[in-house]
Amino acid sequence: MEKGTYSTRFSRSQLHLSLKSRCVLLVLRWLLRPLLAFIVRGSSRRVAKAQLRVAARFPEAKLEQCDYYFWGEGNRAVPGHTLGDPFKPTERPVLLWLHGGAFILPAMPDGHLTFVQRLCHSLSADAFIPDYRLAPSNPFPAGLDDCERAYRLLLDSGIDPNRIVIGGESAGGNLLVALLFRIRKAGLPMPACAVPVSPVLDLGRLHGAASRSQNAGSDAMLPLGALARARDWYVGERDASDPEISPLMGDCRDLPPLLIYASTSELLCDDSLLLARKASDAGVPVELALWPLMPHAFPLLEDWISEAKDARLDVAAFIKQQLNISKNL
Repeated sequence: MEKGTYSTRFSRSQLHLSLKSRCVLLVLRWLLRPLLAFIVRGSSRRVAKAQLRVAARFPEAKLEQCDYYFWGEGNRAVPGHTLGDPFKPTERPVLLWLHGGAFILPAMPDGHLTFVQRLCHSLSADAFIPDYRLAPSNPFPAGLDDCERAYRLLLDSGIDPNRIVIGGESAGGNLLVALLFRIRKAGLPMPACAVPVSPVLDLGRLHGAASRSQNAGSDAMLPLGALARARDWYVGERDASDPEISPLMGDCRDLPPLLIYASTSELLCDDSLLLARKASDAGVPVELALWPLMPHAFPLLEDWISEAKDARLDVAAFIKQQLNISKNL
């Protein structure tokens, strides 16, 4: 791929939603978005209660070979959910998934874990979903430190980096790109590829790129004004222009191949577009998938929106392609 160009993969200019999906979008808009705003605008006590409720939402589908454990020792230990045995060196791929949640909410079992399990089935892979520390109790860089420790633990366990894939949505997409910067800075081997989904990449400007204003009414999930509180909790007293906080400020050279997923209807659409542009300008192989009408982080909403299954299958196809390329290098 030529420098400064990126391809569109599975990008859809038109999409006919089922009646169920249209109803789900209404529910998201009129119930979930106000609920998220209510949580974020509240006190740290309200956020703590929400963290407990989210973590307790067990999935209807059975999670196979799912465990929660503290991996590593001392100040290098990272707790998290495992699917399969990601710390055992085998030929199986390992997916390191960094969950979203506005930097304040934990992984949701009936959302994140179910999605990652389905992705693992498609890839014959194992996965680790680190339970990184959350704001407001633990602002930056605590969560990113935990994500870096998780990656180092995989390497220290003997996992071939050419078999590792890093993914993450929303706030997890922010952590994903920042983690790639840290991996490069530390001279560690890069993963085979990375998949940011609806990443938030500029925390220095609430208004940011045009989509944050233009899609304020069309985004079915994110309440832009309320998210300023979550941003402040995460950034704390730090300079938000730090590339580890706002990765769009960073240098994208030498990053692994990227598949970036976003919706043209979401607030953060332009964050994905700008990352694709910056990374491709730096010579990184980039593929960008843009869908209309979909909500924020829609590939994870397959239980609610049936059309999201195609997105998950496309993510799996991209990863398979990159793993084959990496294996043959």
